[in-house]
Amino acid sequence: MQPFAAIDFETANGQRSSVCSIGIVWVNNGKLIDSFYSLIHPIPNYYSHWCTAVHGLSKCDTENAPAFDKIWTTLESRLHGIPLIAHNSPFDEGCLRSAHQTFGLDYPEYSFFCTYRLSRKLYPQLPNHQLHTVSEYCGYSLNKHHHALADAEACAHIMTHMLKENQTDSPQSLYQKIIYKKQ
Repeated sequence: MQPFAAIDFETANGQRSSVCSIGIVWVNNGKLIDSFYSLIHPIPNYYSHWCTAVHGLSKCDTENAPAFDKIWTTLESRLHGIPLIAHNSPFDEGCLRSAHQTFGLDYPEYSFFCTYRLSRKLYPQLPNHQLHTVSEYCGYSLNKHHHALADAEACAHIMTHMLKENQTDSPQSLYQKIIYKKQ
């Protein structure tokens, strides 16, 4: 199996640039080989009641956390050239793009693949396709839902399960087989 990284962001408020935590899991040959988690000082720096209710983070948790640009400079080279996986990837890719724009960083064209979208095609029998439901179906127990690292780990497990189940070696080939197949 080819390498990939599962990524998850949590946000402080309704603005995608307000990333307040990040979790990344690197997978190679179907095995988790490394992980990263950090709180992030969000911009804009305010927390909506709804976001805090989801992930439990508040301004006091991230007041002294590093800004996104400081964190990303340490991660960027480790993500270069490998696909990024997220459950509901438009959200996480939107966060990444917005944070890059906020800090005036050049945005490399990352290849994003969505386990939510794949799960809707592969597992139509599930009652819903939320991360915890799909991860449980794929044999992974998600204990800290909405913690960025826990969610990234669940997403990595889901993608690994899907790749093995469909006898494919990369997210790109799985998308080709499941999403882009001729109807």
